[in-house]
Amino acid sequence: MATYDSFSEHVRLCAVRITESSAPALSGLYDLTSTRLVRYATTITRHQHDGEDAVQAALVQVALEPEKLALADAPWGYLLRMVRNESLLILRRKKRWSLVGSLSDLLTRHFVDKMETEDQHRAVWAAMRTLPAEQSEVVVLKIWEGMTFAQIASVLEITPSTAASRYRYAIEKLSVKLHACDTEVTHD
Repeated sequence: MATYDSFSEHVRLCAVRITESSAPALSGLYDLTSTRLVRYATTITRHQHDGEDAVQAALVQVALEPEKLALADAPWGYLLRMVRNESLLILRRKKRWSLVGSLSDLLTRHFVDKMETEDQHRAVWAAMRTLPAEQSEVVVLKIWEGMTFAQIASVLEITPSTAASRYRYAIEKLSVKLHACDTEVTHD
């Protein structure tokens, strides 16, 4: 996995190419980031389609003003923040319009579907679904994106200590849930 800084530089290069050639370069940015962005957005929205919509909305913004992403200090963090904001807008819109419906199972994502072949992975994602969104998004950014608490804090617009505490609480909850699952499996 690429480090945060090197991945961020890849994102910057894609943004610069978008300012020069538009559609083909936007496709490159999509190819580079979409799986990671949808995973992150789905963690926030708890719904695959909403996560995809948030990523699409953020990439439309990039297409309209690619220089903002190209000039960002940390382009990957900036893009994550854009997707987070779009995800939160989707959630607010759903609340405002009182759209009632069950939250889609986080495990429906293609990435996680592949992982479901093993019981351990199913247990981890089932436990992740039970976490509050603000804790699960920190876990995804820390573990899957390899970000530091300072980088996470920048994306989420919180303090590094808040990011660390959310991560710590999430890991404690996951440990308890996964230990309980392990005990159930061994006693069957």
